[in-house]
Order: sequence, then C-alpha cells, then structure tokens
Amino acid sequence: MARVIVVGAGLGGLPAAYELRHYLGRGHQVTLVSQSPKFTFIPGLVLVALGHIPLERVQLEVATLAKRHGLEWVQGKVERIDPKLQRVYTADRVLDYDYLVIASGSELATDVVPGAGVYSHSICTPSHALAARTAWAEFLEQQGDLVVGALPGAGCFGPAYEFVLMAEAELRRRGIRDKVRITFVTPEPYIGHLGIMGLQNAYELTASLLARRGIYTVTNAEVVEIQPDRVVLADGRTFKFGYSMFLPAFRGAEFVRVSGLGNAKGFLPVLPTMQHQDYSNIYGVGVAVQLDQPDKTPVPIGMPKSGQMTEEMALAAAHNIAVQVGTLPPPFMEPTLEALCFAEYGETGIAYVAAPVMPDPVTGKRRYSFAWQGVWVNWVKAAFERYFLLKMRLGLGLPWFEKLGLQVLFGLSLSRPAVQRPQAQEVIQV
Repeated sequence: MARVIVVGAGLGGLPAAYELRHYLGRGHQVTLVSQSPKFTFIPGLVLVALGHIPLERVQLEVATLAKRHGLEWVQGKVERIDPKLQRVYTADRVLDYDYLVIASGSELATDVVPGAGVYSHSICTPSHALAARTAWAEFLEQQGDLVVGALPGAGCFGPAYEFVLMAEAELRRRGIRDKVRITFVTPEPYIGHLGIMGLQNAYELTASLLARRGIYTVTNAEVVEIQPDRVVLADGRTFKFGYSMFLPAFRGAEFVRVSGLGNAKGFLPVLPTMQHQDYSNIYGVGVAVQLDQPDKTPVPIGMPKSGQMTEEMALAAAHNIAVQVGTLPPPFMEPTLEALCFAEYGETGIAYVAAPVMPDPVTGKRRYSFAWQGVWVNWVKAAFERYFLLKMRLGLGLPWFEKLGLQVLFGLSLSRPAVQRPQAQEVIQV
C-alpha cells in the first residue's frame, strides 16, 4: 500500500487529492493535511471584500468532503518535513509518506513594505477579505480617495483590476462616484501586463476601460511605504487615500523554508513533471512552486500562477504518482501551463487567454494569446464558480468534459507527455 500525503486543501490540494483517489483506487491511502477546516474558492474573495456575497458562499467543509470521498483528513499546521525519513510533522502528529504533494499555497510578504497589511487591505485570504469588507462598508459612509494596486514583487494582478473596477461600479451605483478620486498603482510596465508580457489586446482593452471609468493609473510604481493615509513611491510621489487595497508579493510557506526544500524565497524548485528537483517522490503544485518571471521589468514582478495553472499542476502530479505506484502506465505527464482567466470588471469583463503563460524560452513566443471583452465574461465567471464548488462537492478533480470544453471552446490543453522521463524512485508494486 502506498501512502500519499497532500498538504493543502485549496485550489490545488483538493483536486490533487481527488485525482489521486481516482487513479490509485482504495488499495492505497490518500491523506489530506491542512490547517484550515474549510476549502475556499479564492477568486470569489473580491466579491466578499466588496460586500456582494457572504464568505460562506465560496467555502466548503473539508472534513465532510474528505469523509465522503475516501480521504484521510488531518487538520493541523505543518511545521516541517523530513525528506530523508519521508515524514511530515504537524504540531501534534508525525505522518509517514511514500509520496508527498505540497499544495500549501504561500505566505504574504507584507513585511517587505512598511505599513502594508497595517494601513492597507488585501483580499488574498478569507480573514483579510472579511477585514477589507468591514473597512469598505465604513469607507462608503465616509468616502475619501481610493488607491488600489499591487506591491513590488507581486505576481497576481487580476484581483487588483477586478477590485478597482468593481469598486468604481459600486460607487457609481450609490451615486457617490464624483466624491471619490481613484488611483490604480502597479509595478507592471504597462496596464494589462498581468505578469504576462505580450498578451494580445490586453493593454488596449484594459487601459481603455480604466480610462473610461476615470481611474488614474501609475505603472512601474515601486511602493516603498504605506502610511495611515497615503502611499509613498520610490520616486517620492505620494497618493492620499481613505481606503487602500494592495496585493502583496508572495513567499513560500514557512515549513518549506525550514525544511530546506525551497529556493531563497521558499518556493519549490520543480521539474516539468512537478517533481522536486532533488526528491522524485515530492511534488509541488500551484503557488508553492518556483516559476521565474522571464520579463525583466524596471520594478520586479512575479509570475502569475492562476487557478487553471494550479489545477493543471495537480493533474500532472497525481498522474505521475500513479505511474510511480504502478496503477497507471507511463509516460509521465507535465502541465502545459496554458491559462484562461475570466475577470469581472463591473458591468463588463475581460477574458484573458495565454497558451502557454510562459513563452517558449528559445523563440519567446506562445502558440497564441488574446483578450475578449463583454458582459458574457461575468456570466461565465459566475457560472464557473458554481461549477467549481459543485465538482469539489462531488469529488471531481479535472473531469473529462471540462478538459474537452476547454479544448473545443478555447483551444487549450491541460497536460502533455513529458519530454524526458525523470529519474524516479523505485516503483511500488501493487
């Protein structure tokens, strides 16, 4: 019997556990470990922070899901991993594994910029979204200037664009838009870069929408301090606010850093098969992995790791573990890292497609990329939220009909055979 542990019960961890349960069968053990008792559909936190939906709408009880779908469930914070002894240490338990999937997400590096997380809000975690919602309700009563954006090193920009444009729409709906000056501050070299240089039509559509909404934009912005009522940039410019929301940079989880499994920032260095470069029985998924930004920008930015990219990594990791265990035949698989993102921008939205997100290292090109705008994007995003939560309830990772739909409608594939099979640890015979 193979013992597989998945650390993290989020957008990567839960689908990975479901795929493993499907591929391995009941003769092998799949254990899900997470500090949080709830699964949260993170893309929904923008709506939570703006008071449009309750947090409970985008959350599910992990214990219920684990029991329903044959997963061992351990609630606890992982403190460290011993890759030699193949053990996971939580605060009160020691768990042995044959294979390990790290889908723990990351930590918010708010301490890099003084005042960030103290005088500004973020929407990256449920607790932060709730705090942002409380402050937003107060802001609507008092008004003032609104400053939204991302800090140096951030790699996920979509939620910042969604927040500023949905906030602007809410101010108009309430008839107080003329009382609020809105500024969007970003380290991106241009509006609509999104950490993905050269995304076709992204600049034109995104920049024109912000301009039409009267939102002042500042690019190549290096925020060096956030004070109680203003944002300070490296060039000396300041922007006063009554409310601010900034997406921070990420760093790897603390247990990854103390276990010596990460790079300088604590992210997992992985092979294309999602295996750790030093341990073939450890896999990384989602925000926890190292993806280097190929675009050298004046202000450093990270590489986006979207929800779809995370699911692709989870699919590949689960498949490859099943190959190692012996319940699936070779070859190993690797994620394509092709991504589709639906961004809700008030009365309209923009769909961004990058196939793949990371351009070819030799040619610097992608198969294709594009951006589409329309109210239909908002409808599709709302439908996808409901679909994703439904498939988590049903124990589905990446079902065949989802893969087919992405291929037929958007020309996207999720995985492909690995070019070269890595040196894997000895296959466990079933």
